[in-house]
Amino acid sequence: MNVVTNDNIRSTIALAALHEVIDPEIGLNVVDLGLIYQLDFDEAAKKVFCTMTLTTQFCPMGESITDAAREALQTSFPDNEVSIQLTFEPPWRPDNISEEGRQFLNM
Repeated sequence: MNVVTNDNIRSTIALAALHEVIDPEIGLNVVDLGLIYQLDFDEAAKKVFCTMTLTTQFCPMGESITDAAREALQTSFPDNEVSIQLTFEPPWRPDNISEEGRQFLNM
């Protein structure tokens, strides 16, 4: 799944940081799992907006994953306010997993 963004350069930085956020139940990062849907940047307001999902609405590690994503983005953009928006539309599907993720998971 491609991440929608309004700033490709900042999005590349953000995605590199989010590659370090691992779903502890699966052992794969949130980017390769396809959990990141959108990254937008408001330079004037100094805000980073991340729209993401979880593999299920009832993910027991959901809060931990979103907190780690927020922390990763805050570290990469220390002068910005980070906002994480969880969505379940569209719902996550295994098809969202990247080719690298599929290889990692032996799919």
